[in-house]
Amino acid sequence: MTIPLIDKINANIINPLIGFMIALALVYFLFGVIQFLTGLESEERRQAGQMHMLYGLFGLFVMFSVFGILQVVCTTIGCN
Repeated sequence: MTIPLIDKINANIINPLIGFMIALALVYFLFGVIQFLTGLESEERRQAGQMHMLYGLFGLFVMFSVFGILQVVCTTIGCN
């Protein structure tokens, strides 16, 4: 049994939103890498770059986890 409304919401709203959030976290991580590499002579810029990379990785982990959990739930209730 499939639930068409949940399937449409998942396909048209939730999955694109998760993809957008993954892209934002990746850009934030790459910003941290660039900041880290360009600020090698400054301890403050290196620390800021490290924090941006850490937060970017954390964001990627969270968003991929959310995507995986939603896929499991959606498979379980039969919306795929």
